[in-house]
Amino acid sequence: MTMINTRKLIHDYISKDDEGNVESVVRAIDGVDIEVNAGEFIAVLGHNGSGKSTLAKHINALLYPTEGEVWVDGMNTTDDSHLWDIRQEAGMIFQNPDNQIIGQVVEEDVGFGPENMGVPTAEIWERVEESLKTVGMWEYRKKSPDRLSGGQKQRVSIAGVIAMHPKCIIMDEPTAMLDPAGRREVIRAARALNDVEKITIILITHNMEEAIYANRIFVMDQGKIAIKGTPREVFSQVEKMKELHLDVPEATQLAYELKKNGIPLPEGILTKEELAGALGLR
Repeated sequence: MTMINTRKLIHDYISKDDEGNVESVVRAIDGVDIEVNAGEFIAVLGHNGSGKSTLAKHINALLYPTEGEVWVDGMNTTDDSHLWDIRQEAGMIFQNPDNQIIGQVVEEDVGFGPENMGVPTAEIWERVEESLKTVGMWEYRKKSPDRLSGGQKQRVSIAGVIAMHPKCIIMDEPTAMLDPAGRREVIRAARALNDVEKITIILITHNMEEAIYANRIFVMDQGKIAIKGTPREVFSQVEKMKELHLDVPEATQLAYELKKNGIPLPEGILTKEELAGALGLR
């Protein structure tokens, strides 16, 4: 079943003067076609200005197409009658968790979304418990978010989205402001949601190590899809990624350098463990 479908999507950022005259037009998305199936884990990569965050906002109907269409679970994002259904089914996690946390206590914050949806009180607390346990934050339910680490705050943000029972979660560089431990916490939570809960995950990231867990990767450049495929297919194209001013995972880069120096290694090595195995070190 198709969860996300964009058709010839174009988005222009238009700047106007005080009189309403157009001063400039910047094309952020330029004819993007993607299809994401329910239950997939998708990573979207690209350097700053490539259009990946603009694409994320279209999936949550925070932006509307200049041209083309975006469909979320069979609903067109330009159909105002489905706006809240779309935002419920496609939850959004942003870079800074402080921008999403509004409650004074963790459990109150997580319950805020379902409460606004009119969910009965008893069910709200069931959802709060379920969501906090899913991301491993149940023991912190009575704490103030101010007393949590960055990774813990981001997991609370994720719990708040889960409590609204979405079919899809879009994560727009959710680890950009976190330390390595916080990044691992958040990616572990995202993988569990996908593996166990079967929630569709769309991860917008500039961290190549995070993208290796995806089913498929879309690499964006100048508003277009430049490369797409499985992590092995995408990261095997080391030279192409460098042309796009992007890195590849450390193990992939090392394997690439070793192959250039005559050491026979298979294509598509993604992890240090795979590299060690290929070199006969395990």
